[in-house]
Amino acid sequence: MNQNQEIIKEPNLAVNEIEDEIIYVSKSEIKRDAEELKKLGIELVNLSKNEIVKIPLDEDLLYAIELAQKIKKEGYRRQIQYIGKLLRSRDIEPITLALNKLKNRHNQQVAIFHKLEKLRDELIETGDAETIIGLFPNADRQQLRTLARLAKKELQSNKPPKTARQIFQYLKELSDTE
Repeated sequence: MNQNQEIIKEPNLAVNEIEDEIIYVSKSEIKRDAEELKKLGIELVNLSKNEIVKIPLDEDLLYAIELAQKIKKEGYRRQIQYIGKLLRSRDIEPITLALNKLKNRHNQQVAIFHKLEKLRDELIETGDAETIIGLFPNADRQQLRTLARLAKKELQSNKPPKTARQIFQYLKELSDTE
């Protein structure tokens, strides 16, 4: 080497960058993640066949879930472990989104039923169908008043609430059409 040439040593940045990107995960965190995936697997196994169809699952996972639905006792526990293992190698975001959508739909239906029950009880108590007509313009005012009057008579004479059920069914039909 000549005296005019200098040796320039640059640190090896590639090695440092790789070391910075390594994320150390504790054994406990890995176990917690595996437990969460097993819980997700249990939720999937507890779904009905109609609900499972709405979840984006590949063939292996779908087969494992259907098999777990048939198995009892110790085999069931091992199958859930296996489903958790399968879920570790998959993107679970679409699965959890679809599952949450199913749960939310159920919650929405429960809220609608409570609202309809409240409307029915108000109608029987007051006999005023105007709030229902405001919500459902297609509703038959005369039919609502007649049903309310009959339901009130049933309530006063301690008979089974047959007409109250009819009012609820009518309100449910009205809400389904809108």
